[in-house]
Amino acid sequence: MKRPFNFSAGPAAMPQEVLTEAASEMLDWHGSGMSVMEMSHRGKEFISIYEQAEADLRELLAVPGNFKILFMQGGGLAENAIVPLNLSRGGVADFVVTGSWSQKSQQEARKYCTVNIAASSETDGHTTLPDPTTWQLSQGASYVHVCTNETINGVEYHALPDLKALGSDAPLVIDFSSQVASRPVDWSRVGLAFGGAQKNLGPAGLTLVVVREDLLGHALPVCPSAFNYKTVADNQSMYNTPPTYAIYIAGLVFQWLKRQGGIAAMEARNKAKAALLYDAIDNSQLYLNKVAGNCRSRMNVPFFLHDESLNEAFLAGARAHGLLQLKGHKSVGGMRASIYNALPLEGVQALVDYLHEFEKTRS
Repeated sequence: MKRPFNFSAGPAAMPQEVLTEAASEMLDWHGSGMSVMEMSHRGKEFISIYEQAEADLRELLAVPGNFKILFMQGGGLAENAIVPLNLSRGGVADFVVTGSWSQKSQQEARKYCTVNIAASSETDGHTTLPDPTTWQLSQGASYVHVCTNETINGVEYHALPDLKALGSDAPLVIDFSSQVASRPVDWSRVGLAFGGAQKNLGPAGLTLVVVREDLLGHALPVCPSAFNYKTVADNQSMYNTPPTYAIYIAGLVFQWLKRQGGIAAMEARNKAKAALLYDAIDNSQLYLNKVAGNCRSRMNVPFFLHDESLNEAFLAGARAHGLLQLKGHKSVGGMRASIYNALPLEGVQALVDYLHEFEKTRS
């Protein structure tokens, strides 16, 4: 059966190979007589799944040995609180606000520390990234937070800021929820990275945290034990019952990524997919992308119809062509195509063909 192409921003499309494998193992994982969702998280069967998933992820992302990989819960929204609970020490944290998610991050952090808005792109509708040389960073900040890819607004950092070059000794915290595993990470510039799995890594329910070891052990006294990074790290993500089935599915995704050639191969594919779609939009008289060319997201492509009275007809036609979940976020309107790792080039080509076809019928 030919499946439709799913452009959802998250929970997002999964590799079909992964879904097929999970279906075949649903009732009996590797002769254990159990589904993974029935296993004890402390049993040898699940421990083997967890250890393989962690090892594969460390290899894929080239995570250095002085970083801990934590499998947690709560998604990116919860991490907006968990990060300051662990890293702020009740001091000042710098935020660069480039869209909806970094805006939510700084708002949540205000409950636990003093927030300094080092830079913001709000005045231009979050269609650019502030030049790092213009950031107003605090002296002695506990950390600097950026969202490396704004899922709603469609802006992306194509290189991480070098805080030391900017005169800051603070660790860089990145929310890479919708960018993780789509391109390499320069860990020499990162203190902590977090992200929900439901875009590029697996199903909703799993949150990934990669944290440098020297940042552990500084949680505020009010931090819940299950959210204390040191406690989680000391217990190999087993302090409380982890999202076992989501970890299992993510592990299958990690193995799929390795079969595809790893992160470098995925980055090359993602560049090709994004270029194909942006080219179609830019050379159209009907569609418009408002994001500056030097920071356009490879993962989330928002676009608008110049005649917005055609929106519903456009979406209905897309569904009829097997192109699903293209409606833009309610806060910004328009359309959005999320083209994560699991969305193949053929899906983007199908969307481009439909863009051309729909425009012709309206010209």
